[in-house]
Amino acid sequence: MKMEDGMLDGKVALVTGGSRGIGAATARALADAGADVAIGYAAAEDKALAVVDDIKGRGRRAAAHRADQGDPAQVERLVRTVAEEFGRLDILVNNAGVITRARADDADADLAALERMYAVNVGGVVTAIRTAAQVIEDDGRIITIGSNLSARTANPGVADYAATKAAIVGYSRGAARDLAPRGVTVNVIQSGSVATDMNPPDGPSSDAQRAMNAMGRYGRPEEIAAGVVFLASPGASFITGALLPIDGGYLA
Repeated sequence: MKMEDGMLDGKVALVTGGSRGIGAATARALADAGADVAIGYAAAEDKALAVVDDIKGRGRRAAAHRADQGDPAQVERLVRTVAEEFGRLDILVNNAGVITRARADDADADLAALERMYAVNVGGVVTAIRTAAQVIEDDGRIITIGSNLSARTANPGVADYAATKAAIVGYSRGAARDLAPRGVTVNVIQSGSVATDMNPPDGPSSDAQRAMNAMGRYGRPEEIAAGVVFLASPGASFITGALLPIDGGYLA
């Protein structure tokens, strides 16, 4: 999907989990479309700064801020800091997330890791949306990277992960109603198997994942980023409370 250069001129975007993978690709794509971009990151400062340098090299303002997405105070501070630093906030992309696999019947499941996943995948997203709703410009865009597993779980061990992604679907649809009077849209991209550090295309389940979607391959981070740029664009102003599957036909 090729977006028109400059269609996001004057806009400011925040991408959480923006130091690598889908987040980094999204930050670059938003910059290519004209936006100034801030990214949040948890640990990979060198990668975050490399993304910032790349965006600045494209002629856009950029910044990186460390924030633990599982800590509501840090999430709130991140959103408010970006709005203050750049003078506005137009686009929020909730990309940061973690995955912990555990069967529902596993008595030895790592409950602390599962709680951490809920804190990041649900609590972090909800806090970011609630905070952004207070500072985002009218006609703003809130986009969350979800998962097709929220609609269909084909493998064991992903019940809790799927639940976190289903929760943000429900929250986003409710928030879409709340924010629609200001022209702020709230949407979710249901991502499929994408080649990232968290889900490498040569991992132990990669062949099975490829076999489950119609196209028989992994997606590229840039393909998810293209969907984000579309939903952030003026042309998507009548799309809200929607789910956009970018999953190679997993849900087909």
